[in-house]
Amino acid sequence: MQRLANENEKLARRPQGHNGEYFVVCTLYYTPKESGFTFERGFDATPVTKRGLRGRKYPRDFLRSVKKEGFGRIITPVDGRNYIRYNGGDSYAFASNPTGGGGVLVPHFSAAMKSTHGSLRHGAIVETESPDVQKVFRSNRWKIMDTGGGLRRWQIDCYYGEDEPLGPGKLMGRPRATTFEYAYANVRITN
Repeated sequence: MQRLANENEKLARRPQGHNGEYFVVCTLYYTPKESGFTFERGFDATPVTKRGLRGRKYPRDFLRSVKKEGFGRIITPVDGRNYIRYNGGDSYAFASNPTGGGGVLVPHFSAAMKSTHGSLRHGAIVETESPDVQKVFRSNRWKIMDTGGGLRRWQIDCYYGEDEPLGPGKLMGRPRATTFEYAYANVRITN
């Protein structure tokens, strides 16, 4: 947090100010797939139901992951809906797509932020300068279209897409395809 604050303070002190440039930490969020939450992989796959699921049962760790990530892809659609959405207050609902405040989430393009930082705001399209972000997401262009309660100042949470979780416990917050945790990046607003 201190590094982020110091780097952004330096940018703000320039004669032109930030001028659309910021220093951020890029993190990852994704849509977990129910299919990956099995006893064999070490998860608590005990079938449980929650408010809003109309008595249907899902693996306990899957619902925990949906609560953290916001959405989860289910194996068997319900009324044509392939996802579960966390509504807050231990309540869930079925959904057609994972969405954010700006519409349907697009893998390797949608991103979330906690709040506005100057012109770095909801609706902004930014380009990240980070080899690590480019390698993991195969993208350096992001649209801020979602929010996240657990996000911090100067953090951009990049949407990976759908995947099974990397593993149980803390690894539930990462897709199986990568061990990426975070990367620092310079970002420039392009719109």
